[in-house]
Amino acid sequence: MLKVCVACSPGGHFIEMQRLMPALEGHNCFFVTHDYEYSRALQSAYFIEYREGYLRERITWLKTIFIAFRILLKERPDVVISTGGGELAVPFCYAGKLLGAKIIFVETLARVTTRSAAGRLVYPVADLFLVQWETLLNKYGTKADYWGNVL
Repeated sequence: MLKVCVACSPGGHFIEMQRLMPALEGHNCFFVTHDYEYSRALQSAYFIEYREGYLRERITWLKTIFIAFRILLKERPDVVISTGGGELAVPFCYAGKLLGAKIIFVETLARVTTRSAAGRLVYPVADLFLVQWETLLNKYGTKADYWGNVL
């Protein structure tokens, strides 16, 4: 049984990740997301504070890097999987990679012809990088894979 860190921001990324959860059935999963009414029902989760605004977002990113290391050192996941939300995907994927976890990134279904910021940043460290539109394959490098619409 693998231990899996599921890191995603709320909204569409969270919904997409919930749709992927049946594929992780039987594994020990914990979520990392923001504290919203619908995320509070999660059994095993860490909630990261997020504040909007340019300067606040930059400070939040710096804080999140340290938080990511703290959580991942405590939990020691084998895999970090994300559907995005760069403010969580990027710090958790990079910290996870540095700590020896495999990184899986699923580009959001909303990205049909352009790469997301999170996708561009996580691509170099991803062990498995999935796009959900064949048109995105030529926007990324050879590491990107298309398995069809996985959501």
